Amino acid sequence: MNKKWLLSLFLAVFVSVIAACGNVDESEGENSEGSDTQEEETDGESEGTSEDGEAASEDGGSTETPEPDLEGTPDVVAKVNGEEITKDEFETSYEGQFQQAAMQSQMTGQELDQDQLKQRVAEGLISTELLTQEANNRDIKASQEEIDNTVSDLVEQNNLESKDKFLSTLEEQQGMSEEEVMSQVEMQVKLEKLISEEAGDIEPTEKELQEVYDQVTAQREQMGGKDGEEVEIPSFEEMKPDLKKQVKSKKESEASQTLVENLREDADITNNL
Repeated sequence: MNKKWLLSLFLAVFVSVIAACGNVDESEGENSEGSDTQEEETDGESEGTSEDGEAASEDGGSTETPEPDLEGTPDVVAKVNGEEITKDEFETSYEGQFQQAAMQSQMTGQELDQDQLKQRVAEGLISTELLTQEANNRDIKASQEEIDNTVSDLVEQNNLESKDKFLSTLEEQQGMSEEEVMSQVEMQVKLEKLISEEAGDIEPTEKELQEVYDQVTAQREQMGGKDGEEVEIPSFEEMKPDLKKQVKSKKESEASQTLVENLREDADITNNL
């Protein structure tokens, strides 16, 4: 089955969710620090940016945007229980994640380690293959309604006017037929159901929601105190829907990570990078 686009997209989201599986106060703190950094960068924008828009180094030179280095990528990047992860799948996923990493690197000023990123992408693809195999082993099904709903979500997320436009865009840009796309969407639904099944009952308690709300509130008040401005904080009830999503996402991420770790223990995995 061709997994070159939608599963790579799912992988990128899945890996980033697991990687961001830390405590809320940690992420909020990073956001706070990021805000301060952005303010400093804005104050020095005239000094830190050259006329052509390239980031300037301290000695007055400019830092060029890095390009993905895919030279020497093996035809078979990895094998998972006999199933191959091909060069094409890897490069599609790597190029997408490279763009995000390159932007982050420019913002932080830290050099992008492409070797490290390649290993992270390869390990993410291995994890997704393990989950795909487990979903098939459990004979998890995706109904037509669930598939249609997922397509509708993808259409909305990509700001397209219709399913037909979504399909034609994929055909033009990725060379994927409608049959391939729908097969990809079906597998995405199965993976989401697998993660939900593994996580079990994750309905947040009022206590959990209140704890997250208190953390978010404390961070926002701290940020407001730094700026010398009073911060308007929504009430607990107003934030409740978002708080529920946040807590559920964290629990699903933790369940996914545990499942992948367990599957790796009994898997036959070869990483050729």
